[in-house]
Amino acid sequence: MTLTNSELAKYLDHTNLKPEATRDEIIKTCEEAAKYNTASVCVNSHWIPLVAEQLEDTDVNPITVVGFPLGATNTETKVFEAQTAIDDGAEEVDMVLNIGELLAGNTKFVTEDIKAVADAVHEKGKLLKVILETSYLSNDQIVAGCKASEEAGSDYVKTSTGFSSAGAQLEDVKLMRKTVGARLGVKASGGIHSKEEALAMIDAGASRLGVSATVTILS
Repeated sequence: MTLTNSELAKYLDHTNLKPEATRDEIIKTCEEAAKYNTASVCVNSHWIPLVAEQLEDTDVNPITVVGFPLGATNTETKVFEAQTAIDDGAEEVDMVLNIGELLAGNTKFVTEDIKAVADAVHEKGKLLKVILETSYLSNDQIVAGCKASEEAGSDYVKTSTGFSSAGAQLEDVKLMRKTVGARLGVKASGGIHSKEEALAMIDAGASRLGVSATVTILS
């Protein structure tokens, strides 16, 4: 696929989820996103009020993560996190599903966990992405996670947090796209460092990319 830089930018969630990120670094992230007109800035929820303020006069959306990065917080906490972040200015929420329950085959719980967050997010008119953390999963488990996400009402499925042993893999993205068809978005995240890698993920079926190397990719 051939895209101009401005077209590619609209696939990118410009991401700064570093635990050590300071206020000045978050502001710099917002300035970079505004310069390149990315789809969004993705940050931990503490920074959402600041990011919403910084991006107020742009087309770049503030988005946040929930149950991050482990997915093992209880459902009520995930719902509260999502609602609070949206009230603070988040336009999209990327939640981590319960990885341990998915690995154990408890897809009923996984679906209910996602649905509670999806309902809360959609009630406020926003988008939900579900992070599978594919590096822990077999192909069958990736398919199960995608199906649970779709059944629960998610808008996207997403590969990775960027905090596990591996990020997005082309074969995983292809499998996720095959599973959800055109019904859901697919976000590839983690380990995408170049324009070539970004375009390969889009060719594989990704409709959004989570990247911290935005400036390198678009330069």
